[in-house]
Amino acid sequence: MTVSFFLKKSGSRAKAISNAVTYGLSIIVIYVVLGLLVTAIFGPSMLNAIATNAVCNIVFFLLLIVFAVSFFGAFEIKLPESWSNKMDDAAEKTSGLLSIFFMAFTLAIVSFSCTGPIIGTLLVEAASQGSNVGPAVGMLGFAIALAIPFTLFALFPSMLKKMPKSGGWMNTVKVLLGFIELALSLKFLSVADLAYGWHILDREVFLALWIAIFLMMGMYLLGIFRFESDGEPRTPGVGVTRAMLGLISLAFTAYLVPGLWGAPLRATSAFVPPLYTQDFNLYGEELSEYDDYDKGMEAAARSGKPIFVDFSGYGCVNCRKMDGAVLDKDEVKSLISKEFVTIKLMVDDKTKLDQPRWVDDNGKMRELTTKGDLWSYLQRHKFNANSQPYYVTLNANGELLSGPFVYEENVAAFIDFLNTGVKNAK
Repeated sequence: MTVSFFLKKSGSRAKAISNAVTYGLSIIVIYVVLGLLVTAIFGPSMLNAIATNAVCNIVFFLLLIVFAVSFFGAFEIKLPESWSNKMDDAAEKTSGLLSIFFMAFTLAIVSFSCTGPIIGTLLVEAASQGSNVGPAVGMLGFAIALAIPFTLFALFPSMLKKMPKSGGWMNTVKVLLGFIELALSLKFLSVADLAYGWHILDREVFLALWIAIFLMMGMYLLGIFRFESDGEPRTPGVGVTRAMLGLISLAFTAYLVPGLWGAPLRATSAFVPPLYTQDFNLYGEELSEYDDYDKGMEAAARSGKPIFVDFSGYGCVNCRKMDGAVLDKDEVKSLISKEFVTIKLMVDDKTKLDQPRWVDDNGKMRELTTKGDLWSYLQRHKFNANSQPYYVTLNANGELLSGPFVYEENVAAFIDFLNTGVKNAK
């Protein structure tokens, strides 16, 4: 459809190039505008709330389950055919740049059954980061990847002859994406579980489910089982590519297994629940931490040690990465345990305060109802910061000794930051 459209529209080589580039840019504009609309509708403050809101994360979890089941072949998510027909008619009836734009819009609608779950997952992931530019940047990357091949087909129609024919391999790609979406969906349920302290998806349960998902993915790639949507196999064996991908999936499954007994699994620390949610750990003790600022300061006053304060969040991906790549390192853990009293404050902790507190927040009276509200206010009021992870060292009077240290996976720099705090305390 794309090639025939541009063969009719292009009178010269220069015109063909101009039309193809316009087509590619139109695809990019359509998807980026969609990303901008998400930010405009929800706003950056709402996107930050979405990142840790239990209801939103559960909705995201269910949405990704639906996307995964769709990719497995249970059903297809389609936009009404009348939409694509109208856009196609508009492309035929109009001329110039407008017709090319309508052609790009037709592509976006027709391809929705394949791209919809990917776009949905991308927007969910971007929104959950709480970034006001995340959805637009994510859609820009997706749109560029989608636009490049279609622009090339419009430029060089003969390239289509070299493309592999559609068939079973395309369904295999969709099924693989289904397994990945299924694994990713658990991340959103985990955020809600941690923030509200439900303990239904502790670390070992999460890992057991991931092990089952990636084991099934490897078995599917090796042809041990098939979905109804795959149809009948054309050849008795599997290709080299599928075999290699199956090997990678099974190897990743094997990598996850020691995590059931407390292995840190640093490569997956951004997704897997923290170690303290695990009941059984053969790989060493966790740091002793206070989850209340006042109690931690009282303990520091009794011990005479300086305080290491970690502002973190259950839904904070970079916090998980720092935990896995820096704070769980033996040399860092030993230094913190020996020299500091640790206070870890979760700014998205939904535990209700015994009594709500009213505070002056930038000239406006605001009610703090949860522990997370209180710790977030403390970070803004005392340190003039509102991002996580955020690390400082303090003396018993609450005065800054070193920091702040923010997201940087640099063990040597983090140890220097801690040693500066120890030196200044002395």
